[in-house]
Amino acid sequence: MGILIVGAGFSGAVIAQELAQAGLSSTVIDSRSHIAGNCHTERCPETGILLHRYGPHIFHTDDAEVWAYLNALGPIMPFRNQVKATVRGAVYAMPINLHTINQFFGQTLRPAEARAFIARRCHPAHTPAVSFEDQALQMVGPELYEAFFKGYTEKQWGLSPRALPASILKRLPMRFNYDDNYFSHRFQGIPQDGYTPLVARLLDHPRITTHLNTPYRPDMAAAQDHIFWSGPLDGYFGFRLGRLGYRTLDFERFTEDGDYQGCAVMNHPDAKVPYTRVTEHKHFAPWESHAQTVCYREYARAAGPEDTPYYPIRLSAEQALLSDYQALAKAEAGVTFVGRLGTYRYLDMDVTIREALDTARHFLAQRR
Repeated sequence: MGILIVGAGFSGAVIAQELAQAGLSSTVIDSRSHIAGNCHTERCPETGILLHRYGPHIFHTDDAEVWAYLNALGPIMPFRNQVKATVRGAVYAMPINLHTINQFFGQTLRPAEARAFIARRCHPAHTPAVSFEDQALQMVGPELYEAFFKGYTEKQWGLSPRALPASILKRLPMRFNYDDNYFSHRFQGIPQDGYTPLVARLLDHPRITTHLNTPYRPDMAAAQDHIFWSGPLDGYFGFRLGRLGYRTLDFERFTEDGDYQGCAVMNHPDAKVPYTRVTEHKHFAPWESHAQTVCYREYARAAGPEDTPYYPIRLSAEQALLSDYQALAKAEAGVTFVGRLGTYRYLDMDVTIREALDTARHFLAQRR
């Protein structure tokens, strides 16, 4: 009998490492041909550029223990995510800050003036915002909403902002100073050599056996004391109640000589532009120098059965189905559901690592 960990991303690798240090052996399997899940990074054979294969991942956290944990695996380089947006033929800084406001409205407002200026444009918050659109109109007003959020949101989610919950926008900052750092966490960076070598170090232990190109089969459970499942929650149960909804991404790659857009991320909120953003990957490693560049246009759409799931939709229909699957999961003996897919939540990497550490420690405490 043994311990089976399904998924060789951060969730599975952290749990396997914690168990191994406590003297427990485990087998890690993954249906893909590589480790590190959607955080997988690899060198472009043509240009030598470090590519984030499933879209860019910037590590950001206020969790000092998780930050120290990551740094112990390999050098983490400082990185500030300074996103830009091309809107109606002009380029602006994101998230919306004092520079964005002054540039967009042709003003030279100071912070207090800008607060009052935007407040006069916002819809009154007589009742709590329910939809994304309600929240945007109360938070930034109609002009900034139409320019920066409406089209982007429709492309990203395939739905009207009136049909999306306000919570999606509530986690995006709006600043009345010139801070254009997309994140506000204390610790921010990107591994010098990418995320995959860090996950490889976690899995490099004599008590951990890793098998790639190995999908989970239900008959594997018979030989296990416990399973840690980081695959899709509904997938564990064979989708017997139906499929939980996800958005996926299609990537259109192109290469250029030199520097294509001068930044790592350029959003394209205009509705007439079919893609949501362009990412230029050499800018995610500014400590390196490359003569060429590799870029990706990102197109969002509904995920099909064979697609890589990225963003859980979590609207009312999914919430009801999720509750049913959560009840099944709670009743499943000998299985712990972890990670973004296993819990059907959008999780940043730091939260993924934190929850994996806590899960492993709880499991070990129960065995004592």
